[in-house]
Amino acid sequence: MPKFVITFNYSSGSWARMLRVADDRLAAVTGLLEHLGGRLELMYWGVETAQAYVIAELPDSLSATAAVAAATETGAFKDVVVHEVLTQDQLREVVALAKSSEGFYHPPGSAALESDLAIN
Repeated sequence: MPKFVITFNYSSGSWARMLRVADDRLAAVTGLLEHLGGRLELMYWGVETAQAYVIAELPDSLSATAAVAAATETGAFKDVVVHEVLTQDQLREVVALAKSSEGFYHPPGSAALESDLAIN
């Protein structure tokens, strides 16, 4: 299952609510991800920026986008960024696919550059 790293900042209103009520943030995130067919791997909070980091598995990018849409709809989060990340084995597959594609892609304008080089 694809893995995603989601980072976000809490809004000032969210910080105010957290100081008043100590809810279980992990349970809330876990429930949302499981509803979308995924699972929470880890959740961290940054010291310097007070940013949150979620590492999760989700079925696909549509599910990741739905998770972000559902969470940000509340107004509790800002500056949400989603990255799909690859394992070492997946990176090897990417490299093999890229190598197999040699000769199939020609950058736009490359024919003109080649003819200019032949003239000079």
